[in-house]
Amino acid sequence: MAEYGELKTRVKGLPNKPGVYIYKDAQNRILYVGKAVNLRNRVRTYFQRGGQSPKVGSLMGQVAEFEYIVTDSEIEALILECNLIKEHRPRYNVRLRDDKQYPYLRVGLDDPWPRPEIRRKIASDGARYFGPFTDTRSVRRTLDLLNHIFPYCTCNVAEHGQKRACLKYHIGRCLGPCVGACTREEYMAMIDQVCLFLEGKTGQIVDQLHAQMDEASENLMYERAAFLRDQIQSVEKTVERQRVISTALNDQDVVAFARNDGEACVEVFFVRQGKLVGREHFVLEGTQDEDARAIMNSFLTQFYSEATYIPEEILLQNAAAEMEILETWLRRRRGDQVRLSIPRKVEEKLLVDMVAENAAEALAAIRARWLADKQKTSLAVTELAQALGLPEDPRRIECYDISNTQGTNAVGSMVVFEEGRPKNSEYRRFRIKTVKGANDFAMLQETLTRRFKRALESLRVAEASEEADAKAPPDSPWGALPDLLIVDGGKGQLSAALEVRDELGLQELPIVGLAKEREELFVPGRSEPVLLPRDSQGLFLLQRIRDEAHRFAVTYHRGLRQQSSIRSQLDEVPGIGPKRKTALLRKFGSLTAIRAATIDELAEAPGMSPAAARKIKAYL
Repeated sequence: MAEYGELKTRVKGLPNKPGVYIYKDAQNRILYVGKAVNLRNRVRTYFQRGGQSPKVGSLMGQVAEFEYIVTDSEIEALILECNLIKEHRPRYNVRLRDDKQYPYLRVGLDDPWPRPEIRRKIASDGARYFGPFTDTRSVRRTLDLLNHIFPYCTCNVAEHGQKRACLKYHIGRCLGPCVGACTREEYMAMIDQVCLFLEGKTGQIVDQLHAQMDEASENLMYERAAFLRDQIQSVEKTVERQRVISTALNDQDVVAFARNDGEACVEVFFVRQGKLVGREHFVLEGTQDEDARAIMNSFLTQFYSEATYIPEEILLQNAAAEMEILETWLRRRRGDQVRLSIPRKVEEKLLVDMVAENAAEALAAIRARWLADKQKTSLAVTELAQALGLPEDPRRIECYDISNTQGTNAVGSMVVFEEGRPKNSEYRRFRIKTVKGANDFAMLQETLTRRFKRALESLRVAEASEEADAKAPPDSPWGALPDLLIVDGGKGQLSAALEVRDELGLQELPIVGLAKEREELFVPGRSEPVLLPRDSQGLFLLQRIRDEAHRFAVTYHRGLRQQSSIRSQLDEVPGIGPKRKTALLRKFGSLTAIRAATIDELAEAPGMSPAAARKIKAYL
């Protein structure tokens, strides 16, 4: 890594062009990502003595290297900066706290009988997406409400046909496409209304339903008219709960935030045609020593890069750092005019104040839950240490589990909990390579051997790097030894794990086995298992860790088993080799989707031909 003086000298060679700059530390970890209209002038400000904020001073005290990427415009730099922050989550950037994928609602308009479904990622598949949402439970409640109002099909039998209708058809919760009770045109008209509802355009839905009801009455289709009447009443009841908060009948997002101790909670109200149709809150990290303009700027870029709908106006609590650039970027994303505005009218100020007040309440509730959870997990870790006789509370706990079906598609899982909380980024999974047949003990030993051999190698490299004063390797979970290791199982699994530990010279590593039946803890050197009280927080933590390891292993195993099943069936199709199988699976994702595809759609897959597509269609 370069010295500070060398870095300062290199700044003079930066181009006077827009782009993105990236600061790294001695371990090659990305500390900060920024954008600039003029890279040389912007980066130079970080190397000026005096006048720096505490945050910048702390950052520059750790910078050992920087890189830059030139872009054609400042808007491209804005997009690239946003993508890099979401990918690497640098500690000195303002960022959305959760690194998970927020849920969306997907309506696949090209599907034979589409319906709203929860998805974690947006794909370029011709479907309509709505979101993001922060709470999966609220999304499920929305789905339940939708199916009460709009009787779309919730099962997969509609694609294959059915002789008898299901119960949902008889209670009015499904149009019955599986028994031919509706045409696809009628079904898609209802799905269009679902999309309008999710957009908050309930007025259009009511108008459409009234027109359909009047037409049904004129044609003496009284049952159909009564059904539509009930639908109208359901929509209107939902609309009544939507509060009118704006006299302007346009679409708005209203954004405001509250701050406390380095965190900020941003509240977004979604106003459609003057009515509040929904709201979400998002927690930001890294906001200490950042001004309100920078926080607003960071949130808008990160949120609207993923948002599925951008309204014509976004009302802000305060100005963002780069209003003009953001407006230009948002216009490109929406394909129409977008206006970022600060409240001027009394009505707008009151609305923004209400959103800010909700943000403050949300942040207070989040912090209260966080403190209560922290106290509970701290107590759980302490109870666990006392029960096992550990010298101190285990900061890092690792748990291992094995999953297989009679020895096939065998996998091992490793989950990591730090300070009593899951650290998903350091979860690892292992595909068993050397064990033949159903031998869980040997599979566990292979998993642990591979994991800790990597750990010892990583530690040796780190020590050699320190002695040579050379560049240290990036941080890795392989180099971190746990304070407590848990294996899912009883005495047999524990004995297998102890053999690996002793063989690798890690005798100081505490290992226990957790048996499922009575939640017994088997500890080396104790003849009787340890039984924690049923209301013990330590027991609850153990169960959570064990269940997480089991979930992680089973999910991986099922995925491999499904791939194996699909591939085995495709192997039997004449003329379909490995490349074509891979191309089909990448394009369609499952055997069901391949079976449902047309010959023309199959032929579009890379490497496929019409003749090969006809063979697959005929075989499947």
